[in-house]
Amino acid sequence: MPSDLQFMRLALEQAECARSQAEVPVGAVLVHAGVVVARGANCPIGTCDPTAHAEIMALRAAGRALGTYRLIDTTMYVTLEPCAMCAAAIVHARVGRLVFGAWDPRAGAVGSTLNLLALPSQNHRVDAFGGVLMEECAALLQTFFATRRA
Repeated sequence: MPSDLQFMRLALEQAECARSQAEVPVGAVLVHAGVVVARGANCPIGTCDPTAHAEIMALRAAGRALGTYRLIDTTMYVTLEPCAMCAAAIVHARVGRLVFGAWDPRAGAVGSTLNLLALPSQNHRVDAFGGVLMEECAALLQTFFATRRA
């Protein structure tokens, strides 16, 4: 069975796809029963859609692939700690587990600025783990922004 590292590498491939389209390089994959059922790459600029984050794109594709919006017993792998919008969507989709790469000290909502997954009012709990391939995920983002600032 593939490991968290292998699935995070697939998420990094999606981040590279976003980067190649001049989007912020964030990628996500959603896994069910050890099989990738959906992929997502950041694309709000190209789609003119502020909600088109990698996580949202993967959740939308997974819902279509599995025929349900309740993504129970799935794991999402994403290269950057989810923002508040994405963290809330992950909870509402009932994703079972979240694995992310780089922490986002400015906008991360899974522990950096706040933790939406731990609110007592939530009707679903998501098991979250950060820091998987953190250096690779962070380097991709740092290089992208350094190039844009130059």
